[in-house]
Amino acid sequence: MGTKSVTRGLLALMLSVSIVGTSMAAGLQPGWRFAPPPGVTIVDHKPQHALALQANMQVNPIYLRQVVQYPTSERSGTLVVDTRAHFLYFVLGDGRALRYGIGVAKDGFEWSGTHQITRKAEWPSWTPPAEMLRRRPELPRFMEGGPDNPLGARALYIGSTLYRIHGTTEPWSIGQNVSSGCIRMTNADVIDLYERVKVYTKVVVL
Repeated sequence: MGTKSVTRGLLALMLSVSIVGTSMAAGLQPGWRFAPPPGVTIVDHKPQHALALQANMQVNPIYLRQVVQYPTSERSGTLVVDTRAHFLYFVLGDGRALRYGIGVAKDGFEWSGTHQITRKAEWPSWTPPAEMLRRRPELPRFMEGGPDNPLGARALYIGSTLYRIHGTTEPWSIGQNVSSGCIRMTNADVIDLYERVKVYTKVVVL
C-alpha cells in the first residue's frame, strides 16, 4: 500500500473524530462523535434506502478503554467478551481488567463459546465467506488490508471459527449489535489489545 493512501486514511480517521459537549441521541452521555462516510446519512430507525445507516454518531464514553474492577476466576491474560453489555475484558488479575467497548453480532448472528486466539494480523486482508456473499452479493470477493478495509488495523482470529476480534471503519458502531458475528473495536483499541494478546490466548464469549 502506498504512503499517500495510508496518510489519507489516517487523516480521514483523525478528522472524523471530535469531542462534543452535548448528546445527540436519547440516553447517551456526552462522548465521541463520529462523522459518517460522505453521502451517507445516519438514522435511528430502519434505513429506507442504501445511503442510510442505522447507527449512533454519538458514542457513550462508557465504551472508552479503561481499567475496571472485574472479579473473575479466569487467569490474567484471558479475554472475556460480554456481548450483552458490549464490553471486552482483558483480565489483569487481582480483581481488575482492562475494559474495551465493542460492537457485536446483530440479531440472528449471536454465538458464544470458549476458544483460543489462533492467529494475529496487522492490516488484515478480507475475504467475505460464502454465506455473507449470498446475503450481500455486492461485496468484493477479496479486499487488501488498509484504512478502507472493514477489518480495520488489526485482527485476532478466534479458533477455527469464521469470527475475529478486529478494528473497524465504522467507529460509531461501537456499543451496538451490528456485525455478522465478529467483535468490532475502534482501531486505536484493537491496536492496543493486539500488543497485549498472544497466540493461544483463551477467549470466552458470553
